[in-house]
Amino acid sequence: MSDIYKGYRGAALALLKAQGVRVWSDAEVTTTRGSFTGIILPRSETSDDKHIVLKLRNGYNVGITVDTVTAIKEIGYKEAHYKIPEKEFPYDPGKPRVKLFGTGGTIASRLDYRTGAVIPAFTPGELYGSVPELADICNLETEKLYGVFSENMGPEQWVGTATAIGREIRKGVQGIIIGHGTDTMHHTAAILSFMVQNTPVPIVMVGSQRSSDRPSSDAALNLIDAAKTAAESDIAEVMVCMFGPTSDQYDLLHRGTRVRKMHSSYRSTFRTIGDIPIAMVSREKIITLRDDYKRRRSDNDVTINTAFEEKVSIVYYYPNMKPDIIEALIDNGYRGIIIAGTGLGHVNKPLYPALRRAHDKGVAMYMTVQTLWGYVQMFVYDTGRDIMELGVFPAANMLPEVAYVKLGWALGQTNDLAKVKDIMLTPIAGEITEREPHNGYLIYQGGIPEVERFVSSFWK
Repeated sequence: MSDIYKGYRGAALALLKAQGVRVWSDAEVTTTRGSFTGIILPRSETSDDKHIVLKLRNGYNVGITVDTVTAIKEIGYKEAHYKIPEKEFPYDPGKPRVKLFGTGGTIASRLDYRTGAVIPAFTPGELYGSVPELADICNLETEKLYGVFSENMGPEQWVGTATAIGREIRKGVQGIIIGHGTDTMHHTAAILSFMVQNTPVPIVMVGSQRSSDRPSSDAALNLIDAAKTAAESDIAEVMVCMFGPTSDQYDLLHRGTRVRKMHSSYRSTFRTIGDIPIAMVSREKIITLRDDYKRRRSDNDVTINTAFEEKVSIVYYYPNMKPDIIEALIDNGYRGIIIAGTGLGHVNKPLYPALRRAHDKGVAMYMTVQTLWGYVQMFVYDTGRDIMELGVFPAANMLPEVAYVKLGWALGQTNDLAKVKDIMLTPIAGEITEREPHNGYLIYQGGIPEVERFVSSFWK
């Protein structure tokens, strides 16, 4: 197929040929539903032949059904290039030195018009090319550790990232940023909170919900606020820096063991669960919301412990769950199981024999709650007490994903289940809290008059 019709076929290709227009044409498209002006984009290899795609002047893409098109007029032509040239970051001796590690994800991505997919394509150095404001904050050094979507992050990448963080801290860096995909950012934030302890500098994980070539992208603001946190904040912990409200006002800094992605597409998807965020951050200032965080120090000491046992699983309980789920984990040599139970931490009785067998085989088992907010309370009902007698320990208010990575980390250090229990139930990085604050659980139901009045004062 001719290069001027990239990806088009069938009826869509016939329309472009008949109208005498090419891919990358700046065109006016007249349809039975109105007129549109924009650039004709290539189609992906798996797309249908019933639509042409325009990038409108406002930056958004629209698909136009071929059957509705009455005329197309080419008013210009310029092939787009979406790769941003990598630029060397300028050095200012008066600014802090910050290291940015790239792992992939939407904050370091572009749209691949060959496949129609968002792919990891920007190197960390290219981020400066797209967000030059970073140079006003710090001296940024970049290193690409990985180029993967976050679903492909796992123990190998966690260990590599923790090791790289330790290396840079010992070399005197004053702050760390980790560019990461949002889907499993909370998993990585949690495991780094255990693998990297006693950090003297901020470690800030950042991503974006929308790719850098979209006008509604949150990448730039998140990166700027992450850089400000890494360079200027006195909070020396692993944190996630992402949108606070849905509008472009400020980011929130969430503790790495109490944060979770809670919406598939909202830019303000990350929430602190069962607690409040550490701070608010904007281009102008950092406002702390609590004072129990670990402070920045001037030394280069850090403890890196990358032990991890991969044979650990999360089991999300559901009604009528069969024991073969647990049996399969035992038979496949799993050493640890995190259960996300109902209510205060419950499962059905048919699972009891399998749980007893797992205990007899030396499998470490811990109960969390699938409600996410709240504590496991297994002493309240007979069910909970029965499950504890089978060798399942309550994990307080640890989030299931946090308990999962912590159990892998604990089992990586010892085979002694008593020592594993001690590690699991001893708070290390805020993963277990003595109580939830009164404002640690706020979920407002839309549609209720008083809630609508409250939300309307913030909705932009």
